[in-house]
Amino acid sequence: MSTPRATVACPTCGLEERFSKLADARLRIEEHRAETGHDPAWELGRFAPGVEKMGDEAGVCGVNLDEND
Repeated sequence: MSTPRATVACPTCGLEERFSKLADARLRIEEHRAETGHDPAWELGRFAPGVEKMGDEAGVCGVNLDEND
């Protein structure tokens, strides 16, 4: 497996899985919510310096866009 890009973790049941693709991690979050009603979260790994810089400049890194929070 390549370097993990995201880790999905659920504090309710202890689920912890690592993913090399962000889309797979997001899908696992949605599946876990549907299956259990839990609210897992993800921690994103490092991105290329240029990607991090552009995200910082755009003001989107670390912003929670979930309207339920």
